[in-house]
Amino acid sequence: MTRDEIVALDKRYVWHPYTPMRRYIDEVDPFVVVRAEGPYLFDADGRRYIDANSSWWVAGLGHGHPRLVAALADQARTLAHVSLAGVAHGPASRLAERLAEVAPPGLTKVFYSDDGSTALEAAIKMVLGYHRHRGDAGRRRFVSLGGAFHGETLGVTALGGVELFRRPFADVLMRVDFIPPPARDEAPGGPASVALEALVENGRDIAAFVVEPLVQAAGGMRMYSPWYLEALRRACDRIGAILIIDEVFTGYGRTGTFWASGSANVSPDILCTAKSFSGGMLPMAATLVSDKVFDAFLGSPEQAFYYGHSFCGNPLGARVALEVLDVFRDERVMEGVAERARRIDAAFTRMGSIAGTRNARALGMIGAIDLADADYLGRAGWRVHEEARRRGAYVRPLGDVVYIAPPINIPLDALDELLSTVEASLRAAL
Repeated sequence: MTRDEIVALDKRYVWHPYTPMRRYIDEVDPFVVVRAEGPYLFDADGRRYIDANSSWWVAGLGHGHPRLVAALADQARTLAHVSLAGVAHGPASRLAERLAEVAPPGLTKVFYSDDGSTALEAAIKMVLGYHRHRGDAGRRRFVSLGGAFHGETLGVTALGGVELFRRPFADVLMRVDFIPPPARDEAPGGPASVALEALVENGRDIAAFVVEPLVQAAGGMRMYSPWYLEALRRACDRIGAILIIDEVFTGYGRTGTFWASGSANVSPDILCTAKSFSGGMLPMAATLVSDKVFDAFLGSPEQAFYYGHSFCGNPLGARVALEVLDVFRDERVMEGVAERARRIDAAFTRMGSIAGTRNARALGMIGAIDLADADYLGRAGWRVHEEARRRGAYVRPLGDVVYIAPPINIPLDALDELLSTVEASLRAAL
């Protein structure tokens, strides 16, 4: 197909996510991608672009890693899919074993699903079942952070604190209390601690706390210190609530440690992972739970966890996700993160001196900077996007928040090129 043919069909038939479609149809010249390799995207005109956000954070090892491609092809020749309901197969079993080995201590059981949203949706239902089976069905109150984002399904939408996403469905959502997240440099005893303590004082009906560790990603790459995770763990233990840590974005090395919760040595009761989990190859996710949670579902048939998807534990996705863990181990991916993180931090610190920017920040393989009022519907970030695209980088902002989250193993020369491109684009746009 020619580029014009692709665009004509796209604008006639495709409804894009997170896209004002009237403006898109009337004004946007689409970015038509035909191939991807490593940290690069290639468009229909043959131009190469650095993928600055790992294609919505899923291509953690870059695009088309040869070992992942080989694993997918090999698995497709033997078993592409079988229901996991009462059926066992090698890829799901071996992957669960490896996940239990690399997970924070105490997470011993693995429930598979399709993406981050369904991983969190499973966690919500697990929590409600856990309390009900223990004779405490009155615990139905969930707590999340203001500005949080945990996914798209209706139950998970309730956990989200980004009002633009939540507001259209607010009248049908379950009850969730939102507490203020700590500021980036806030210490224990500050406003976030006070708000958490006040909630816990009257929190005997709280079922669970749900948190993105260290970084609130879609909420604007808002960062905070590890001590807050420790405070949440203590709060849950104090009132008998479940701690759910959403590592969909932060897991697999994004914040500098394999799990962001590892920075605080905190083990949740439930951990959700997706995105880089399957290396950007297939939709695949997992919800990891402790024996405490799992054991509550043992007993009579009525206590079973009646939840699942057609592609739950899909052999293709499981095989690829297992290979992702092997690549991290064999290629010592985490050993290269410190140097990459240092370069990102230095570059964004330098960009913070550009007039019109504020709150430059970095953590691990993330760099972010705010423009204007950091409004999700703002256009300043999109001017940077357009400048970067002209210079050979795909930088998709969060409104007026310009950020990068490239593949964890991005070659150093490509990272340096990306950082200089972002800086040049900021200067041009501002």
